[in-house]
Amino acid sequence: MSRFLAFGAAAVVAAFLGGTAGYLYWKQGDQAADPLAKCREGQVGGATIGGPFTLLDKAGQAITDKEVITRPTLVYFGYTFCPDVCPFDMSRNVEAISLLEEQGHDVGLVFVTIDPERDTPEVVGDYASNLDTRVIGLSGSKEQIKAAADAYRVYYKAQAAEDGYYLVDHTAFTYLMLPGIGFADFYKREASPEQIANGAACMIDAAAG
Repeated sequence: MSRFLAFGAAAVVAAFLGGTAGYLYWKQGDQAADPLAKCREGQVGGATIGGPFTLLDKAGQAITDKEVITRPTLVYFGYTFCPDVCPFDMSRNVEAISLLEEQGHDVGLVFVTIDPERDTPEVVGDYASNLDTRVIGLSGSKEQIKAAADAYRVYYKAQAAEDGYYLVDHTAFTYLMLPGIGFADFYKREASPEQIANGAACMIDAAAG
């Protein structure tokens, strides 16, 4: 697969992300009543993002969102064959949770595949542990993955295969989920580890009252 095709896939995803970002900025209710609003740096939350899911852990055992998101958690949808976007984003996210740990915040990091054809629970589990032992990797059936992706408003579409290899266009946001609250904020690819850590810390502190 040529680097040209990889860049082409990235361009398609970037075009989609512009529309998705607009959706995520949509507001429901009174922002003044939102205790997390001050932490969003101009971004407006309140969209229906996230929800119940049942996926498979690295051992192939069913696991629900309530079992995974037991603390503030960053959630990212990607795939293990991703040539550049996913590795960069996940490495940045690992750095962000390390910075949060230094600040005294225990934050989880979850990687959900959108390529269940190749990403078996074992493959995703190995990918996650190679990134960092704190990362939880999740896979599932096509139906389970679609349900989770739909809940998080994640777009994904596999490109035509070439010599058995293919790329998957997908939304590349990192979502901050808080137990008891749900979706708190999202971070785009341009966000640095420091920006994610500072934004998440603000959210966590604001949620704690």
